[in-house]
Amino acid sequence: MQAIINIPICPLKSSPAAASLEDEVLFGMEVELTGPAQDGWQPVRTHYRYEGLVPESALVTDPALVERWQAADKRVVLHKHCADVLAEPKVQGAFVEQALPMGARLEIAGPAADGWQPVRLPDGCTGYVCASFLDTLWESPCAQGYALRQALTDTARLYAGTQYRWGGKSPAGIDCSGLCSMAYMLCGINIYRDAAIQPGFPIHEIPLSEMREGDLIYFPGHIAMYLGDGLYIHSTGRAGDNGVTINSFFAEHPLYRADLPSQITAVGSFF
Repeated sequence: MQAIINIPICPLKSSPAAASLEDEVLFGMEVELTGPAQDGWQPVRTHYRYEGLVPESALVTDPALVERWQAADKRVVLHKHCADVLAEPKVQGAFVEQALPMGARLEIAGPAADGWQPVRLPDGCTGYVCASFLDTLWESPCAQGYALRQALTDTARLYAGTQYRWGGKSPAGIDCSGLCSMAYMLCGINIYRDAAIQPGFPIHEIPLSEMREGDLIYFPGHIAMYLGDGLYIHSTGRAGDNGVTINSFFAEHPLYRADLPSQITAVGSFF
C-alpha cells in the first residue's frame, strides 16, 4: 500500500526512541507502507528504497487521494529554499501550508496567472504558490552527457551555505549523502542515500583519473561531488565549516582542505 508525505519535512528513524535521524522524506514524496503502524509510527520504504519509521500523522493514506496524487501533473520546489502555499493568489493570503522545502512536490491544479500557480496538496487542499518557485519534476535524467553533469553540479550548488544536519535532506539542514542524493534526485536520478556505492543503484566505480564534473567522491563515512578543476562540494560537520561548502584538492588553492585528499576510497559515476 502506498502513502504520501503531507508535512514539509518528515523524519525517518530507525526506532521511535532513536535520538538521530536516518533520513528525511519531503512533502509530496511517495512511500510504501511495509507493515502495521505501532504507537503512532509507521514503517515505510521510500521511492529511493530507504526504510525506517515515520510519524503516522505525516501520511495521507486514503486510496483515492493516493491514486489521484500518483496520476497528477506535479512540479517540484526548486528556485527558493522554501515556499509557502497561500489561500489566495497574493502575498497577503492566509497560509495553507508553510515552508515547503526545496525538493517538495506539488500537484498543478490549473494554469498559472499573474505569477501565481494554483496547486493541490496530497490531502486535497488547494492554494497558490509563486510560479517561479517551481520547476519540472524529473522522473528520468533531465539531460544527457555534459549537460547532465552541469545540471548535477548546478543543483548541488543550490544548497550552498546550508547547515549540516545528520540525516538531513533539505535547505533547513543537510548531510553529505543527503546533498549528493538530492542533487541527483532533482535531476531525475535516484542514487543510494548513504556514502557508499551500493549494488542495484546507478552509480559504478571509476578510476580517480577519469573523474569529471558530477561524479561522486567517497571517503570513510563521507561523500562529495566533484565540480571540476580540483574543486568539490560537500556537507561537512567539521568545526568552522558546519555545512555545505566547496573545497579544493590542490594544496596551492585557498580552499584546500588537507585532511581529505589522502582519504579517497572510491570515485563513483552515473556516466
